[in-house]
Amino acid sequence: MFVGHAALAFALVASVALARGWDADRVFAVGLLAGGFAALPDVDIAYAVVGVAGVAGGDALTLASAFWSTGNVVHRAVTHSLVLAGPVALLAALRTAADARVRWLSVPLALLVVGAVGAVSGALGTVVTLLFVLGAVALGEVVARQTTLTARQVFAAGLVGLVTHPFGDLLTGEPPAVFYPFEATLVGERLALSTDPTLHLLGAFGVELATVWAAVIVGCVAAGLRPTTAVRPRATLGAGYAASIALIPAPTLDLSYPFVFSVLGVGALGLRPRIRFENARRPSIGPPDWLPALVTGLSAITVAWLAYTVVYVLL
Repeated sequence: MFVGHAALAFALVASVALARGWDADRVFAVGLLAGGFAALPDVDIAYAVVGVAGVAGGDALTLASAFWSTGNVVHRAVTHSLVLAGPVALLAALRTAADARVRWLSVPLALLVVGAVGAVSGALGTVVTLLFVLGAVALGEVVARQTTLTARQVFAAGLVGLVTHPFGDLLTGEPPAVFYPFEATLVGERLALSTDPTLHLLGAFGVELATVWAAVIVGCVAAGLRPTTAVRPRATLGAGYAASIALIPAPTLDLSYPFVFSVLGVGALGLRPRIRFENARRPSIGPPDWLPALVTGLSAITVAWLAYTVVYVLL
């Protein structure tokens, strides 16, 4: 769900900006900021590198298992807290203030957040929170230098990104500690879309595809583009992916990598270079047009997912 978090936040915030009549540049700026904040909580997975380093030389599945088993030691805790979402979004907003004295208020706030977490979770929690805080500050600095967004708009976009992220994890793993550092629990178990673990994984993948499509559609509307005219017929070739049901293990949350990586590979159907014959001897080869490549690739992945799901259900 890494991409889904950012796509959902982008679609939500950018659509509100569109409804308010903002121009395309500001729509993309605030949408991308929300998407950046929605991806930021997963900075805690950086700790997983420790586990991967310990099994260097293993096969792909062994490395993936080590990655998640180590990363989950701190994953979906500190950085997924709704309690900390406000202060961390405020950090970025303060960095965009015109008054230098207001900008420097982010320093004691950052120290307060890191210190409070350190008192509760020790050294590892401190390191993760420091990465989290630095990420928010970096986003604020980029916004201040590259956009005209106000501090209030930065805070709102950041808050949407941080608050929506934990709920996107309810389908794919252990429920986040949304009230950290408090012990209260909002959702105690992962939400199940099906009692069949493969159908649950396919359903979760479909939800993520839907969020990506929402982001693409909102982005196209903001840019004045029509995605329906950019889809190429070769996207239907994605249906052939259904044959992989005989080649790869049935995907589940515990063994999703063969399916996820292979079905995403179907998106390469969108990457056809532009070839122009300026003369008979020297054809000109250029990169593919980005919109047809994006929409066709995403359509091919969607067709592949749907075809695989239908075949799985029928068999």
